[in-house]
Amino acid sequence: MTITQFNRIVEIRTKIISMGTFLGASLFAAVTTGTWSWPRFVVMAFAVLLVDMGTTGFNSYFDFTSGTDKAEYNHERDKVLVHEGVDPKIALAISLGLFAMAGILGLVLAWWTSWWLLVAGGICMMVGFVYTGGPLPISRTPFGELFAGGFLGTVLFTISYYVQALSVKFDTIIVSLPLMLLIALILTVNNTCDRVADKIAGRRTLSILLPERAVLVLMQLLVVGAFGLTIIYASLGLIPWITIPLAVVAFIPAWTSYKTMEKRGFRLETKGPSMGNVSQIFLFYCMAFVAGMVGGLLFK
Repeated sequence: MTITQFNRIVEIRTKIISMGTFLGASLFAAVTTGTWSWPRFVVMAFAVLLVDMGTTGFNSYFDFTSGTDKAEYNHERDKVLVHEGVDPKIALAISLGLFAMAGILGLVLAWWTSWWLLVAGGICMMVGFVYTGGPLPISRTPFGELFAGGFLGTVLFTISYYVQALSVKFDTIIVSLPLMLLIALILTVNNTCDRVADKIAGRRTLSILLPERAVLVLMQLLVVGAFGLTIIYASLGLIPWITIPLAVVAFIPAWTSYKTMEKRGFRLETKGPSMGNVSQIFLFYCMAFVAGMVGGLLFK
């Protein structure tokens, strides 16, 4: 197996989602508490990356072994188990190894912070496994977007905040909601492009159950809601005021990316560029949020 195949099994290019959430939460903790720990930041960064990579590896393994990913209707080059004949057991071994390394880093973080962190981290890893594994994978149900957004957005944001601040307040959960919405958007775009193949595989995702027009409205609400909530939070003083102009500026290219994606349509053939567009939306938001937090630190 080559390095390129490894990167495609874990879909390394998609890790902007977890790392963006982690970075935003860490900086939000610095803004609200005035504390910062480089050792905890670095170890947590690697732990988050390892769990995310392992989860994607499990996704690659179970999607292949369950028959969800088939060469007839899957044209994604990242699916090396489908198109390059990589042994699925390798993907499984990689994922287990990544989770094991993340577990070791989790022990270190728990030693520095609280042993309750192990419980939270263990739950996240369990959800990452059963998202596509087990007798009833979450990804095959209408709740996939909720779980992905909830855990990669709110739960990860809250844990990352705690690792820096050593405490959690309700504002943390509130501030994480835009990230939850955008991660749900990413899953919605993915599932909408895959709806034909997913239907054949017996999945019952939200994109399959809802009418096509309703799915489009949902996507629009997720984009507008994420940026709108951020502006409201800044207006209320939950996050630095400088985030307002940054969010407004970021919304312009984000909405352009969305409209480009919508005009192209959501099909298997357009999945690659569509995922690129929705990743841009997430990136624009994260850049605005992170810049807002940095601005809050500089202009207190």
